Amino acid sequence: MNWIDNFVRPKIRSILNPKRETPENLWVKDPESGEMVFYRDLEANQWVVPNSGYHMKIKPVDRLATFLDDGKYDVVPVPSAPQDPLKFRAQKRYVDQLKENRAKTGYDDAVLVATGKLYERAVTVAVQDFDFLAGSLGMAAGQGIITGLETAVRLKTPFILFVASGGARMQEGVLGLMQMPRTTVAVSRLREAGLPFFVVLTNPTTGGVTASYAMLGDVHLAEPGALIGFAGQRVIEQTIREKLPKGFQRSEYLYQHGMVDMVVHRHNLRPTIGSLAGILTKAPANDALTAGTTRAITAQASMREAAVAAEGDDDMTPPAGAAHAE
Repeated sequence: MNWIDNFVRPKIRSILNPKRETPENLWVKDPESGEMVFYRDLEANQWVVPNSGYHMKIKPVDRLATFLDDGKYDVVPVPSAPQDPLKFRAQKRYVDQLKENRAKTGYDDAVLVATGKLYERAVTVAVQDFDFLAGSLGMAAGQGIITGLETAVRLKTPFILFVASGGARMQEGVLGLMQMPRTTVAVSRLREAGLPFFVVLTNPTTGGVTASYAMLGDVHLAEPGALIGFAGQRVIEQTIREKLPKGFQRSEYLYQHGMVDMVVHRHNLRPTIGSLAGILTKAPANDALTAGTTRAITAQASMREAAVAAEGDDDMTPPAGAAHAE
Protein backbone atom coordinates (compact mmCIF):
# COMPACT_ATOMS: atom_id res chain seq x y z
CA MET A 1 0.00 0.00 0.00
CA ASN A 2 2.84 2.38 0.72
CA TRP A 3 4.17 1.92 -2.82
CA ILE A 4 0.72 2.65 -4.27
CA ASP A 5 0.14 5.70 -2.03
CA ASN A 6 3.62 7.15 -2.34
CA PHE A 7 4.34 6.53 -6.01
CA VAL A 8 1.44 5.33 -8.18
CA ARG A 9 -1.24 7.80 -7.09
CA PRO A 10 0.98 10.91 -7.21
CA LYS A 11 2.15 9.84 -10.66
CA ILE A 12 -1.44 9.50 -11.89
CA ARG A 13 -2.35 12.91 -10.41
CA SER A 14 0.63 14.58 -12.08
CA ILE A 15 -0.45 13.18 -15.46
CA LEU A 16 -4.10 14.16 -15.10
CA ASN A 17 -3.48 17.55 -13.45
CA PRO A 18 -0.13 18.93 -14.62
CA LYS A 19 1.15 21.82 -12.52
CA ARG A 20 1.47 25.20 -14.14
CA GLU A 21 5.07 26.29 -14.30
CA THR A 22 5.64 29.61 -12.58
CA PRO A 23 8.83 31.57 -13.18
CA GLU A 24 11.06 31.45 -10.11
CA ASN A 25 11.84 35.15 -10.28
CA LEU A 26 8.24 36.35 -10.64
CA TRP A 27 8.30 37.63 -7.05
CA VAL A 28 11.32 38.97 -5.15
CA LYS A 29 11.59 39.04 -1.35
CA ASP A 30 12.68 42.25 0.33
CA PRO A 31 15.66 41.32 2.58
CA GLU A 32 14.73 44.06 5.04
CA SER A 33 10.97 43.70 5.55
CA GLY A 34 10.30 40.26 4.06
CA GLU A 35 7.73 41.77 1.70
CA MET A 36 7.20 40.03 -1.64
CA VAL A 37 7.55 42.48 -4.54
CA PHE A 38 6.52 41.84 -8.13
CA TYR A 39 9.62 41.48 -10.31
CA ARG A 40 8.53 43.96 -12.97
CA ASP A 41 7.56 46.59 -10.38
CA LEU A 42 10.99 46.25 -8.80
CA GLU A 43 12.73 46.48 -12.16
CA ALA A 44 10.73 49.58 -13.11
CA ASN A 45 11.74 51.19 -9.79
CA GLN A 46 15.48 50.68 -10.47
CA TRP A 47 15.61 47.75 -8.04
CA VAL A 48 14.59 49.84 -5.06
CA VAL A 49 11.84 48.25 -2.95
CA PRO A 50 8.94 50.76 -3.12
CA ASN A 51 7.72 50.53 0.50
CA SER A 52 10.91 50.02 2.52
CA GLY A 53 13.29 51.90 0.20
CA TYR A 54 15.78 49.02 0.39
CA HIS A 55 18.37 49.27 -2.40
CA MET A 56 18.89 45.87 -3.98
CA LYS A 57 21.82 44.95 -6.20
CA ILE A 58 21.42 46.13 -9.79
CA LYS A 59 23.05 44.75 -12.94
CA PRO A 60 25.63 46.95 -14.71
CA VAL A 61 23.52 47.20 -17.89
CA ASP A 62 20.48 48.30 -15.87
CA ARG A 63 22.62 50.80 -13.98
CA LEU A 64 23.96 52.36 -17.19
CA ALA A 65 20.55 52.32 -18.89
CA THR A 66 18.95 54.37 -16.11
CA PHE A 67 21.93 56.63 -15.44
CA LEU A 68 23.00 57.85 -18.88
CA ASP A 69 21.00 59.93 -21.36
CA ASP A 70 18.38 57.83 -23.18
CA GLY A 71 20.05 54.71 -21.81
CA LYS A 72 22.64 54.89 -24.60
CA TYR A 73 26.30 54.06 -24.09
CA ASP A 74 29.32 52.52 -25.81
CA VAL A 75 31.20 49.74 -24.06
CA VAL A 76 34.95 50.34 -23.84
CA PRO A 77 37.01 47.18 -24.54
CA VAL A 78 39.30 46.20 -21.68
CA PRO A 79 42.67 44.58 -22.45
CA SER A 80 42.81 40.93 -21.46
CA ALA A 81 44.71 39.82 -18.37
CA PRO A 82 46.42 36.49 -17.63
CA GLN A 83 44.05 33.80 -16.38
CA ASP A 84 44.88 31.78 -13.29
CA PRO A 85 48.57 32.79 -13.10
CA LEU A 86 48.96 30.94 -9.77
CA LYS A 87 47.14 27.75 -10.90
CA PHE A 88 44.89 28.22 -7.88
CA ARG A 89 42.67 25.36 -6.83
CA ALA A 90 40.34 24.93 -3.83
CA GLN A 91 37.00 23.10 -3.98
CA LYS A 92 36.90 24.25 -7.61
CA ARG A 93 39.62 25.30 -9.97
CA TYR A 94 39.89 29.05 -10.46
CA VAL A 95 39.59 28.56 -14.23
CA ASP A 96 36.28 26.77 -13.75
CA GLN A 97 35.02 29.54 -11.46
CA LEU A 98 35.82 32.12 -14.13
CA LYS A 99 33.95 30.11 -16.77
CA GLU A 100 30.88 29.76 -14.53
CA ASN A 101 30.76 33.46 -13.68
CA ARG A 102 31.27 34.52 -17.29
CA ALA A 103 28.38 32.29 -18.33
CA LYS A 104 26.22 33.63 -15.50
CA THR A 105 26.86 37.36 -16.03
CA GLY A 106 27.77 37.51 -19.72
CA TYR A 107 30.93 39.55 -19.00
CA ASP A 108 34.61 38.66 -19.00
CA ASP A 109 35.14 40.00 -15.48
CA ALA A 110 33.73 42.14 -12.70
CA VAL A 111 34.16 45.62 -14.24
CA LEU A 112 32.22 47.10 -17.16
CA VAL A 113 33.51 50.36 -18.68
CA ALA A 114 31.39 52.58 -20.91
CA THR A 115 31.19 56.07 -22.35
CA GLY A 116 28.03 58.10 -22.79
CA LYS A 117 26.38 61.39 -21.98
CA LEU A 118 24.97 62.71 -18.72
CA TYR A 119 22.67 65.67 -19.33
CA GLU A 120 24.27 66.13 -22.77
CA ARG A 121 27.81 66.14 -21.33
CA ALA A 122 30.27 63.38 -22.14
CA VAL A 123 31.25 61.12 -19.23
CA THR A 124 33.14 57.87 -18.67
CA VAL A 125 31.53 55.34 -16.34
CA ALA A 126 32.77 52.09 -14.78
CA VAL A 127 30.48 49.67 -12.90
CA GLN A 128 31.57 46.78 -10.70
CA ASP A 129 29.36 43.70 -10.86
CA PHE A 130 29.01 41.97 -7.48
CA ASP A 131 27.54 38.89 -9.17
CA PHE A 132 30.94 38.17 -10.74
CA LEU A 133 32.97 36.56 -7.94
CA ALA A 134 31.63 39.14 -5.47
CA GLY A 135 33.09 41.99 -7.54
CA SER A 136 36.52 41.00 -6.28
CA LEU A 137 39.59 42.93 -7.41
CA GLY A 138 41.86 40.81 -9.58
CA MET A 139 44.13 41.61 -12.50
CA ALA A 140 41.28 41.83 -15.02
CA ALA A 141 39.11 43.97 -12.74
CA GLY A 142 42.06 46.22 -11.93
CA GLN A 143 42.77 46.60 -15.64
CA GLY A 144 39.12 47.56 -16.13
CA ILE A 145 39.37 50.36 -13.57
CA ILE A 146 42.63 51.58 -15.11
CA THR A 147 41.12 51.46 -18.61
CA GLY A 148 38.20 53.57 -17.41
CA LEU A 149 40.51 56.16 -15.85
CA GLU A 150 42.76 56.27 -18.93
CA THR A 151 39.71 56.61 -21.20
CA ALA A 152 38.48 59.57 -19.14
CA VAL A 153 41.91 61.24 -19.46
CA ARG A 154 42.03 60.59 -23.21
CA LEU A 155 38.51 61.92 -23.84
CA LYS A 156 38.84 64.66 -21.19
CA THR A 157 35.64 63.64 -19.38
CA PRO A 158 34.68 63.21 -15.73
CA PHE A 159 35.04 59.64 -14.45
CA ILE A 160 32.20 58.04 -12.49
CA LEU A 161 32.74 54.74 -10.68
CA PHE A 162 30.01 52.58 -9.14
CA VAL A 163 31.73 50.34 -6.61
CA ALA A 164 30.46 46.98 -5.32
CA SER A 165 33.08 44.54 -4.11
CA GLY A 166 34.03 42.05 -1.45
CA GLY A 167 37.71 43.01 -1.67
CA ALA A 168 40.82 41.66 -3.37
CA ARG A 169 40.58 38.36 -5.24
CA MET A 170 42.31 35.71 -3.15
CA GLN A 171 42.73 33.33 -6.10
CA GLU A 172 45.33 35.72 -7.55
CA GLY A 173 47.23 36.36 -4.32
CA VAL A 174 49.76 39.18 -4.43
CA LEU A 175 48.98 39.81 -8.10
CA GLY A 176 45.47 40.80 -7.06
CA LEU A 177 46.79 42.98 -4.23
CA MET A 178 49.07 44.78 -6.70
CA GLN A 179 45.97 46.24 -8.36
CA MET A 180 45.63 48.56 -5.38
CA PRO A 181 48.76 50.63 -6.17
CA ARG A 182 48.16 50.28 -9.93
CA THR A 183 44.73 51.84 -9.72
CA THR A 184 46.01 54.49 -7.31
CA VAL A 185 48.58 55.62 -9.88
CA ALA A 186 45.84 55.80 -12.55
CA VAL A 187 43.72 57.97 -10.24
CA SER A 188 46.72 60.30 -9.79
CA ARG A 189 46.97 60.70 -13.57
CA LEU A 190 43.28 61.63 -13.76
CA ARG A 191 43.82 64.21 -11.03
CA GLU A 192 46.86 65.62 -12.85
CA ALA A 193 44.67 66.09 -15.91
CA GLY A 194 42.30 68.20 -13.80
CA LEU A 195 39.30 65.93 -14.31
CA PRO A 196 36.77 65.11 -11.56
CA PHE A 197 36.43 61.60 -10.13
CA PHE A 198 33.10 60.60 -8.59
CA VAL A 199 32.81 57.43 -6.52
CA VAL A 200 29.41 55.90 -5.77
CA LEU A 201 29.67 53.38 -2.92
CA THR A 202 27.00 50.68 -3.15
CA ASN A 203 26.17 47.66 -1.02
CA PRO A 204 28.65 46.17 -0.23
CA THR A 205 32.01 47.94 -0.61
CA THR A 206 34.64 46.21 1.51
CA GLY A 207 38.22 44.96 1.70
CA GLY A 208 41.12 46.12 -0.44
CA VAL A 209 38.86 48.20 -2.68
CA THR A 210 38.24 50.63 0.20
CA ALA A 211 42.00 50.81 0.69
CA SER A 212 42.56 52.03 -2.86
CA TYR A 213 40.52 53.68 -5.62
CA ALA A 214 37.16 53.58 -3.81
CA MET A 215 38.37 56.16 -1.31
CA LEU A 216 40.34 58.40 -3.70
CA GLY A 217 37.48 60.22 -5.40
CA ASP A 218 36.94 63.96 -5.41
CA VAL A 219 33.38 63.36 -4.20
CA HIS A 220 32.18 60.22 -2.42
CA LEU A 221 28.50 59.38 -2.67
CA ALA A 222 26.81 56.35 -1.14
CA GLU A 223 23.48 54.64 -1.64
CA PRO A 224 21.27 54.38 1.47
CA GLY A 225 22.02 51.48 3.78
CA ALA A 226 25.18 50.42 1.94
CA LEU A 227 27.77 48.40 3.89
CA ILE A 228 31.13 50.18 3.57
CA GLY A 229 34.31 49.21 5.37
CA PHE A 230 37.65 47.42 5.29
CA ALA A 231 37.41 44.63 7.86
CA GLY A 232 34.20 42.91 8.93
CA GLN A 233 32.34 43.91 12.08
CA ARG A 234 33.00 40.60 13.83
CA VAL A 235 36.76 40.92 13.22
CA ILE A 236 36.78 44.46 14.56
CA GLU A 237 34.78 43.52 17.67
CA GLN A 238 37.10 40.60 18.39
CA THR A 239 40.13 42.83 17.95
CA ILE A 240 39.08 45.79 20.08
CA ARG A 241 36.88 43.64 22.39
CA GLU A 242 34.08 46.17 22.34
CA LYS A 243 30.54 46.20 20.96
CA LEU A 244 30.25 48.37 17.87
CA PRO A 245 27.55 51.08 17.72
CA LYS A 246 24.31 50.50 15.86
CA GLY A 247 24.52 51.23 12.14
CA PHE A 248 28.34 50.96 12.15
CA GLN A 249 29.82 50.78 8.62
CA ARG A 250 26.52 51.78 7.03
CA SER A 251 26.46 54.74 4.66
CA GLU A 252 24.37 56.95 6.98
CA TYR A 253 26.77 56.35 9.88
CA LEU A 254 29.78 57.12 7.68
CA TYR A 255 28.13 60.29 6.43
CA GLN A 256 27.59 61.48 10.00
CA HIS A 257 31.27 60.82 10.77
CA GLY A 258 32.71 62.49 7.66
CA MET A 259 33.82 59.49 5.62
CA VAL A 260 31.14 59.95 2.94
CA ASP A 261 30.19 63.29 1.39
CA MET A 262 26.59 62.47 0.52
CA VAL A 263 24.04 59.68 0.92
CA VAL A 264 21.94 59.75 -2.24
CA HIS A 265 18.91 57.71 -3.21
CA ARG A 266 19.40 55.74 -6.42
CA HIS A 267 16.69 57.76 -8.17
CA ASN A 268 18.60 60.97 -7.43
CA LEU A 269 22.11 59.89 -8.42
CA ARG A 270 21.72 61.04 -12.02
CA PRO A 271 20.84 64.72 -11.31
CA THR A 272 23.16 64.91 -8.29
CA ILE A 273 26.26 63.72 -10.15
CA GLY A 274 25.26 65.66 -13.25
CA SER A 275 25.12 68.85 -11.20
CA LEU A 276 28.43 68.17 -9.45
CA ALA A 277 30.13 67.36 -12.76
CA GLY A 278 28.86 70.62 -14.23
CA ILE A 279 30.18 72.60 -11.27
CA LEU A 280 33.63 70.99 -11.20
CA THR A 281 34.10 71.27 -14.98
CA LYS A 282 32.67 74.82 -15.08
CA ALA A 283 30.15 73.78 -17.72
CA PRO A 284 27.30 76.08 -18.87
CA ALA A 285 24.01 75.88 -17.01
CA ASN A 286 21.48 73.26 -18.09
CA ASP A 287 17.77 73.92 -17.43
CA ALA A 288 16.80 70.24 -17.31
CA LEU A 289 19.66 69.54 -14.91
CA THR A 290 18.75 72.48 -12.66
CA ALA A 291 15.16 71.27 -12.28
CA GLY A 292 16.25 67.69 -11.61
CA THR A 293 18.83 68.78 -9.04
CA THR A 294 16.27 70.84 -7.13
CA ARG A 295 13.98 67.83 -6.81
CA ALA A 296 16.91 65.61 -5.80
CA ILE A 297 18.08 68.00 -3.07
CA THR A 298 14.57 68.27 -1.61
CA ALA A 299 14.12 64.49 -1.56
CA GLN A 300 17.64 63.93 -0.24
CA ALA A 301 17.16 66.24 2.75
CA SER A 302 14.07 64.42 3.99
CA MET A 303 15.62 61.00 3.35
CA ARG A 304 18.78 61.85 5.29
CA GLU A 305 16.80 63.06 8.30
CA ALA A 306 14.75 59.87 8.28
CA ALA A 307 17.85 57.69 8.00
CA VAL A 308 19.54 59.46 10.92
CA ALA A 309 16.46 58.93 13.08
CA ALA A 310 16.35 55.26 12.14
CA GLU A 311 19.93 54.62 13.27
CA GLY A 312 19.28 55.62 16.89
CA ASP A 313 23.01 55.95 17.62
CA ASP A 314 24.17 57.98 20.62
CA ASP A 315 26.57 59.97 18.43
CA MET A 316 23.70 61.20 16.29
CA THR A 317 20.98 63.68 17.10
CA PRO A 318 17.95 62.66 15.04
CA PRO A 319 15.40 65.33 14.21
CA ALA A 320 11.98 65.15 15.79
CA GLY A 321 9.22 63.52 13.78
CA ALA A 322 11.48 61.70 11.32
CA ALA A 323 10.36 58.30 10.06
CA HIS A 324 12.20 55.15 9.07
CA ALA A 325 13.24 55.29 5.42
CA GLU A 326 16.56 53.51 5.01
